[in-house]
Amino acid sequence: MSMTFLTNMNHIETLLNAPKTNSTYNKRWHNAFMKIYCSRAFMLHFTNKSNKPKIAPTSSFTVVDLNSSHSYTIDQDTLIYIVKEKNIETLQNHGGVEAIASNLKTNIEFGIKSDDFEDIAIRKEVFGSNTYKKPPSKSFFYFIVEAFKDVTILILLVCATLSLAFGIKEHGIKEGWYDGGSIFLAVFIVISMSSISNFKQNKQFDKLSQVSNDIQIDLVRSGRRQKIGDQVPADGLFIDGHSLRVDESSMTGESDHVEINKDHHPFLFSGTKVADGYAKMLVTSVGMNTTWGQMMSSISNDINEETPLQTRLNKLTSSIGKVGLVVAFLVLIVLLIRYFTGNTKTDNGVREFNGRKTSFDDVMNAIIGIIADAVTIVVVAIPEGLPLAVTLTLAYSMKKMMADQAMVRKLSACETMGSATIICTDKTEPLEDDAYSNVDPFVLQLIKEGVALNTTGGVHESKSGSDSKFEFSGSPTEKAILSWAVLELNMDMENLSKSCSIIQVETFNSKKKRSGVLMRRNVDNKINAHWKGAAEMVLRMCSRYYDGYGNVKDLDNETMSKFESIIQGMAASSLRCIALAYAEVADEELGGEGENNKIVVKDSGLTLLGLVGIKDPCRPGVKAAVEACQHAGVDVKMITGDNIFTAKAIAFECGILRPNQDTNETVVEGEQFRNFTHEERLEKVDKISVMARSSPFDKLLMVQCLKQKGHVVAVTGDGTNDAPALKEADIGLSMGIQGTEVAKESSDIVILDDNFASIVTVLNWGRCVYNNIQKFIQFQLTVNVAALVINFVAAVSAVFNEFNARKLEKKNVFEGILKSKLFLGIVGVTLVLQVVMVEFLKKFADTERLNWREWIICIGLGAVSWPIGFVVKLIPVSDKPLLDFLSMKKT
Repeated sequence: MSMTFLTNMNHIETLLNAPKTNSTYNKRWHNAFMKIYCSRAFMLHFTNKSNKPKIAPTSSFTVVDLNSSHSYTIDQDTLIYIVKEKNIETLQNHGGVEAIASNLKTNIEFGIKSDDFEDIAIRKEVFGSNTYKKPPSKSFFYFIVEAFKDVTILILLVCATLSLAFGIKEHGIKEGWYDGGSIFLAVFIVISMSSISNFKQNKQFDKLSQVSNDIQIDLVRSGRRQKIGDQVPADGLFIDGHSLRVDESSMTGESDHVEINKDHHPFLFSGTKVADGYAKMLVTSVGMNTTWGQMMSSISNDINEETPLQTRLNKLTSSIGKVGLVVAFLVLIVLLIRYFTGNTKTDNGVREFNGRKTSFDDVMNAIIGIIADAVTIVVVAIPEGLPLAVTLTLAYSMKKMMADQAMVRKLSACETMGSATIICTDKTEPLEDDAYSNVDPFVLQLIKEGVALNTTGGVHESKSGSDSKFEFSGSPTEKAILSWAVLELNMDMENLSKSCSIIQVETFNSKKKRSGVLMRRNVDNKINAHWKGAAEMVLRMCSRYYDGYGNVKDLDNETMSKFESIIQGMAASSLRCIALAYAEVADEELGGEGENNKIVVKDSGLTLLGLVGIKDPCRPGVKAAVEACQHAGVDVKMITGDNIFTAKAIAFECGILRPNQDTNETVVEGEQFRNFTHEERLEKVDKISVMARSSPFDKLLMVQCLKQKGHVVAVTGDGTNDAPALKEADIGLSMGIQGTEVAKESSDIVILDDNFASIVTVLNWGRCVYNNIQKFIQFQLTVNVAALVINFVAAVSAVFNEFNARKLEKKNVFEGILKSKLFLGIVGVTLVLQVVMVEFLKKFADTERLNWREWIICIGLGAVSWPIGFVVKLIPVSDKPLLDFLSMKKT
């Protein structure tokens, strides 16, 4: 490729004097020209000299990279790896945060220019946009295809095709399509009902779980700070800030807040929340490239597993089909033998088969008629109304569940929940439950100071229109203490924070189990150190205490023992005990200590201000709900990240553990369960009721073990970390309020009010589905068996057996019948259709009209099924299956 150079000086001047505000593309051409022009001028300078050229001649063209702005020196995969794996070493190998910012052509102070739209467009092209791709919405055609996968539907379609073919062959196109056509019509109704129900429910969920296409995009640009309450909008690296602590519970399940700093832990993840402090971050991944986005994409694939009801119904259909095939085959053989041996005669008494005298066409017509009879037996044997009954009862239950705060994402989840044998749930949110007594105003002010300044939580005015005036943020413990201080002590957190300045902060960690703050009052310049944490830890740092009247007293051994007894008593009452203490600090004590002369918060010689008891109570109705599950044969297991003592206390309160129950085998820690061998886990998993200090992997492991033992497992969860267990379970139940998008996407049912009691409601409706299908099967099989024996009895006894099938266990099937308007309506419609079929649809239904005497006889014969049903229910039935008795006799 060659390039023609501009020689006209006017053109050269135009390019050299190109305005700096030109578009990016004009700038690129300008830069290209400058490079070429300068290199040619440089070459010309040497070639005009008398000496030989100092530089080797160049080729006739020059390669210029016009897309140089695309050439970032670090690729997306490396950025994802550094943050996702929290790899400090790789980060340092790339020169740290500043070097990565330089490689990304980002100003570490001001970020990228939000008004440079072309630069933003290029970055979106290279790194993607900060949007989360939802799985494509399923079309109506998708649900039609899914409906065709039902075994019963497939068998009915085959039978309908055969019936249609033989009917047309035997009776012609005018009348031969009736039998096959009626079956096709039934199949069409079933598929339509099922597809419409699933499609509508899928649309409802799409509306509920719609994700914003541009999550807090303003925070990604223009160098803005992330502050308390903000949701981290993308994956990135910490640049600078103060006391940044992030709530990663939605990603990891850990309730403790993570301290973010430049040296040891600079990694920030999309979807997590800023719990304390503020910072600026360098964005490294957005949208589907973030850890959150990758997790969303990993759970978007459907797992096409059969539900327990589908499995049982398919077995039932298969068994009925086999019986029908055997009967049809026997009938086929018998009829063929009778025909070819001359034992079949026409209506006039003439033998149908007379050896060679019978024409080939007559023989073939007779054989086709016999085969058609055999196919009819198979069609009659299979309960073609079963798929429709299942679909209708599932759709009805689904609507009822929505009214009861449970949104069903998958229609099959309704019935699967009915067969659940295990529910794995996490604990409920804690609430403070401590008493407030009058204390000295000076001590009260110190308590308020300690609570307001030594916290990672926050207090905001409520904007949601709720009854409470305030909203509290932070960890459950922080929210409990803040709500107590604000609502009971009338603490004004905003004014207290403004009246003091923070000198140093000692953040909470799981080893020290305490946090501290060094602060100076603006009004009198006095310096105080405040500590808060586990009571037994803080108490060891104290040498004095305040009594209720504000008097300072020494904390001698006797008094220390009394406080320790109080703490132990609170723990025995399942209270988590938090201590508040403080110390005055003189200016000369601010001298730095430790590494780099760092100022530390004074942690000795403290004065105890008070003890706060926090309880993790069950929500109202949870204990009754747990008892209802246990009474229904569903075992409830609690899986939590809390320590084993707190977990046991909550489990006893909720009724998951019973008083005087041996907890050696029923309560384990996640690490202990994880370290069991596979065989040990399978052996012990049924006995375990509580698993404390568990990780998301432990939860998944338990679900897998329970499923291997043959249980139908339901799992509740609200965090992103719960997604694998929700997906693995037979029924995943996510929380509609606290639940993350990933958790909802992984679940089958969304509990809209986050209440465990609603799960029991779902269980009830699932059982209702099973009960309704049992009723239908009893009714349908009675009809089908009767149809195989004698068509007349089936015709007159069915339209009455509905009453027997209405109440399976009760002897009086008419009890409360006037209240069941739906049942009466269905019976009425059935009677009308029966009369229409018999009296007016002779050709279509192949029926004969009846006179009034015949109708009375039919009604009388049908009514006989009522006393028969009553007598049958008087026969005692053992709870043990018949096969158990047979096996006992053999042994």
